[in-house]
Amino acid sequence: MIEVKNVTKKYGSFTAVENISFDVKDGEIVGLLGPNGAGKSTTMNMITGFIEASEGNIIVNGYDISKKPGKAKKQIGYMPEGVPSYQELTTKEFVKYMAELKSVDKKTRKEEIENVIKQTGLEEVENKLIKNLSRGYKQRVSMAGALVGNPDVLILDEPTVGLDPKQILEIRNLIKELGKKHTIILSSHILSEVSQICERVVIINKGKIVAIDTPENLETKTQNKNVIYVTVEDKNEKMLSIKDKIKNMQEMEYVKDNEDGTKQYKIVSNGDIDLRKTLFDILPKEDITIFELKKAEVSLEDAFMKLIDDRQEKNINKKEKQKIEKNKNNKHNEQEKIGNKKEQDPNSSDENAEEKEKTKQEEGGKE
Repeated sequence: MIEVKNVTKKYGSFTAVENISFDVKDGEIVGLLGPNGAGKSTTMNMITGFIEASEGNIIVNGYDISKKPGKAKKQIGYMPEGVPSYQELTTKEFVKYMAELKSVDKKTRKEEIENVIKQTGLEEVENKLIKNLSRGYKQRVSMAGALVGNPDVLILDEPTVGLDPKQILEIRNLIKELGKKHTIILSSHILSEVSQICERVVIINKGKIVAIDTPENLETKTQNKNVIYVTVEDKNEKMLSIKDKIKNMQEMEYVKDNEDGTKQYKIVSNGDIDLRKTLFDILPKEDITIFELKKAEVSLEDAFMKLIDDRQEKNINKKEKQKIEKNKNNKHNEQEKIGNKKEQDPNSSDENAEEKEKTKQEEGGKE
């Protein structure tokens, strides 16, 4: 449905997006995830044809956005960040205006407008001025503008930004429902939103793609430690002394005392080792009763932070390596210059030595 191939966007000497590639399958909901300023909105603006890519190709439902912009844009419904809309229009007037802009067939236009208003839950406010609506309803109006004309692709830029928890939940449910009939790309810097709505995630940082995968796979791939929380009754205070008896345990940390007299501990092992079975076997033998044992889940937030940190560390190491290499080259060039100078004037060093010796003898004679 959507192919982004080796796309770069430059503004003078500044590169906003650098050589990114990804695809979105028909009927898929894909999230563009990254911190503010990562390049998400720039990427979306290029996909919609709002701005032109400096390099690369973007194909929307078989149409190249740079070669056949009219046909490509007809496939897209775009909800920009910031909910731009005409405040002096009513909800229905705005949706009608968007239908006219998109050249929706006059015969079916009225029915199309009514369906979109119903689909986005705007029936109660269809005759109200947009400026008098809550932020949540304004988001719905903007989404209705994107949806009218029944495009195959919906592109939603930060669709829940600035909403309260109830409104966020409503918009999330609406996007999931729309995903049954449309291919959707949405951008967000809210991790929980992406993990709950999207089937795949494209993580962008500083204009480059860091990772592309499902939220579940990203969480698994970035898990380098296995953390277990165990709540026990330990009358003889043996818990902290059993570390040596449990192979592959990296660390054990006391967490808290509970009101019922039990204690909670955090136990860490390598990511590929699960100690739960071992704990069930060893702790009862030490007269330690297990009340609760649970594995800590790695969230998409953990995965996101690790991927961003790893990329930054990699870039720092790369810069350091380049700096060392540059210093080496400079040193090598200096040595070459000295060597070339000697080759050009092989007697210069001998002459200098003779001159110094002669001067020394003359000064000695004067004394």
